[in-house]
Amino acid sequence: MTATRRLAAILAADVAGYSRLMGADEEGTLRRLKAVRAELIDPTIAAHHGRIVKTTGDGMLVEFASVVDAMRCAIEWQTATAERTKPAGNRIEWRIGVNLGDIIIDDDDIHGDGVNIAARLEAMAEPRGICISHAVLTQTRGKLDFPVADLGEQALKNIAQPVHVFRVLGEKKPMPEPAALLLPDKPSIAVLPFQNISGDPEQEYFADGMVEEIITALSQICWLFVIARNSTFTYKNRAVDVKQVGRELGVRYVLEGSVRKAGPRVRITAQLIDALTGTHLWASRFDGSLEDVFDLQDKIAVSVAGVIEPALQAAEMRRSAARATADLDAYDLYLRALAVFSPMTKERILEALGLFEQAIAIDQCIAPSGPENPERLRKSLIRLG
Repeated sequence: MTATRRLAAILAADVAGYSRLMGADEEGTLRRLKAVRAELIDPTIAAHHGRIVKTTGDGMLVEFASVVDAMRCAIEWQTATAERTKPAGNRIEWRIGVNLGDIIIDDDDIHGDGVNIAARLEAMAEPRGICISHAVLTQTRGKLDFPVADLGEQALKNIAQPVHVFRVLGEKKPMPEPAALLLPDKPSIAVLPFQNISGDPEQEYFADGMVEEIITALSQICWLFVIARNSTFTYKNRAVDVKQVGRELGVRYVLEGSVRKAGPRVRITAQLIDALTGTHLWASRFDGSLEDVFDLQDKIAVSVAGVIEPALQAAEMRRSAARATADLDAYDLYLRALAVFSPMTKERILEALGLFEQAIAIDQCIAPSGPENPERLRKSLIRLG
């Protein structure tokens, strides 16, 4: 006679550490188990249209016509169990496995691989955990939202084919924000790809080339740390938050801009922003003719670098002046020396000379080569008497 079969969602559950609990307190464990079933488990199963097929001491086998109902029941079951306030040593904790598969009907009982896989999944689950098969995940996606960890293909006892298993995570954990990169020990800047707002796709190449030239020109400033093109161009065609860019690239300053073409002429606008505060420090525009594209790129890059250098230095001097005197590195000492260097008086030269010497003692590379060079300052002192 042909066996009766049907597709069903099977939930298998048992109490974690049941033998230990019984060994410690048989009567108390039975009372708690009966109470938790009467107050929590059985009503939850009924609310989600499940049928308790059988119980085996600490274990239960439940059939559902809907896999969505089965998962809703399992999640509510475990959530409610976790909220119970029994001491950890006596708490009734369940392990649950859920499978969707073909089963054989035998009066009120059920058999088959669909049932056996559910039982094996339950054995893999952690206390208060749920393990499910790939079929369950596939049929509930878009209907239920629960996070999972992929355990891969698993060889289950007495099951002919490997089963793809997933562990349901107890709570949604947002991805952590990427850790902000530490700022280098000298001023740092990232030049973002300039926007092409001319509507002419050909100007995209000009804008990209313009940014490359500016990066190259800024890299010639020895005291400035410049982020490479490969890093900054990952932000191309993206709406960005300058503060986020600063955190992700580890820079204090960001240069952004745009390119607009009108006939044979082009206008480039650029603005310098403090990535820590979002404050605009400088902005300007540059016009030129497209008759010689490369010459225009060179001229604009040199112009931008030429005006940004003093703007950055002024911003750095203001920042350094606000720092505590007990927390100064070589570059900050150098900036403070520059700030007191002018106008040139005997007292100011002595103060600047002391700061320069402290900076050089920390970092020989910081030694200034211009009129503020310590040797020149000493000669100036002699002239001033």
